[in-house]
Amino acid sequence: MRHILPGTIAARGMTLGRARLVQPSRYAVDTRPLADDEIESELTRLHLALDTARQELRELRGKLHGALAREVNEFIDAHSLLLDDPELLRGLDDLVKVGHYRPGAALKKQRDKLAAVFEAMDDPYLRSRKEDIDQVIARVISALQRQTSVEERKLAARVGKILIADTIAPADMAHLAGNGLLGVVASSGSPYSHSAILARSLGLPMLVGTRDALANIHDDDLILLDAERGDAIVHPTAQDLARYRAWQRESALEGRRLATLANAPTRTRDGIDVRLLGNAESVADVALARSRGADGVGLYRTEFLFLRHKGLPSEDEQFIAYRDLVLGMGGLPVTIRTLDLGADKADAAGLALRGEDNPALGVRGVRLSLRYPAVFTTQIRAILRAACYGPLRVLVPMVTQPDELIAVRTLFKLARADLKRENVDLPEKLPLGAMIEVPAAALNVRALLDHADFLAIGTNDLAQYVLAADRGNDALENIYNPLQPALLRLIAYVIASGRRAGKPVSLCGEIGGDTRFTALLLALGLAEFSMHPGQLLHVRDRIAALDHAALRHRAPSLLRAHTHEDVETLLTHLDPGFAPSRA
Repeated sequence: MRHILPGTIAARGMTLGRARLVQPSRYAVDTRPLADDEIESELTRLHLALDTARQELRELRGKLHGALAREVNEFIDAHSLLLDDPELLRGLDDLVKVGHYRPGAALKKQRDKLAAVFEAMDDPYLRSRKEDIDQVIARVISALQRQTSVEERKLAARVGKILIADTIAPADMAHLAGNGLLGVVASSGSPYSHSAILARSLGLPMLVGTRDALANIHDDDLILLDAERGDAIVHPTAQDLARYRAWQRESALEGRRLATLANAPTRTRDGIDVRLLGNAESVADVALARSRGADGVGLYRTEFLFLRHKGLPSEDEQFIAYRDLVLGMGGLPVTIRTLDLGADKADAAGLALRGEDNPALGVRGVRLSLRYPAVFTTQIRAILRAACYGPLRVLVPMVTQPDELIAVRTLFKLARADLKRENVDLPEKLPLGAMIEVPAAALNVRALLDHADFLAIGTNDLAQYVLAADRGNDALENIYNPLQPALLRLIAYVIASGRRAGKPVSLCGEIGGDTRFTALLLALGLAEFSMHPGQLLHVRDRIAALDHAALRHRAPSLLRAHTHEDVETLLTHLDPGFAPSRA
């Protein structure tokens, strides 16, 4: 019988497929105690399953390239580290050898113990790491079950399916997307989680917060995933299918129309030009940005070079990557962000600190770079050498106070002097900018502007820090909202401060490429957007329909709002295209 399960839209689109359920937190395990003569053989099975899980992660990492690599590899690395965690491994061995637990029961008990520890933590970021524990243990249990089962591997069984799960790890989503995954329905999660961001990049329809999905959907049920309205329709009717076919036709027509905008100017209805830049980390991203008519690269993530290496990338390796980036944009400006490791980005080079009590507030971004000046200088030298091949500017992440920018400028000055002595060609000037993602930087932005040539607002982290809410924690969905007035006032203040100082301000967070927020950002005075290249045409099209003067006139009303619900109401009247995700 047909029934509808409502959820929150994480990635728009529609698709039709068969359900494949995955329930990582619900383990069916054998709880019978082990006999003494079974302990060694079962311990061997457990270690073999752990090795299999490690190998799967290595294989996943090796298959990912380009646009997926940076978003996904950091999670693969984090999961790999968990599989090698001495506390986890020692606890499992003790449960089998001393407690006489069978491997599956030992894994579940250790999972429950560690999950309780994470849930008890005050810090929302650390609490959210419980999801990593679930995903790692589920992977090991799956490997354990395959040792005694003749079933096909679960991943192969999901090909061409709509995944129904509590949550899905970014690494698994990327792998499954390459094997025909059609969409995702998650019973928990947030539209601002890394998995949701990845789903949007991959063009996979996704709903989160579909509370009754696991209880009401069964394997092989036919599902119409309508992530335009926010529904998962189980056993759709002929009328539902007709609506889906109509959407497919309209979507194809819309795709052809948008393609004609690739070489069009980005201009509002009343003739105001806006700059659209692409976020990139690979040759494929650069090619897509150029083909969509980007005005340049607004954010090039350099940490992928460090994430994919076992050791530190050399100066020449970095130089070649940066040079190819500059050449690939054919004379359009490129913004290279210096190394942004730390917090949730595990690196194979071993730079990020382990065991920080609160990594989200720890040694990350420029703090980490300044902690390792020799490593940072190698990157600086590579950037300076590449800057001779086209217009380039440098963006410094996680800036908190002016002395960090002063220190970075000093390192650039010293590297420039060394390269001059080596008779290396150098650019006359290299603009240096600050990433505004720390509340202190936003509030003290005028002091930073004395030392920065430009600014880039990173709304993903800025929102987390301003609101003290992890974007991946669905329990905080009502708090982590880009329309929160406190966040909007900070964004508007940074934009206005840059304008008064005569220095450009871009925005490179997730909302920059989300057309639901385009009118709002124009109203706040933003004139330079940076986004995933796949969103460029959608945002250009949205800007063409908006009246800049009318939006700017309404900015004071938006900034006087008391709640994000008030902002939503104002936007609904101001922008007919605004449609907030349905909770």
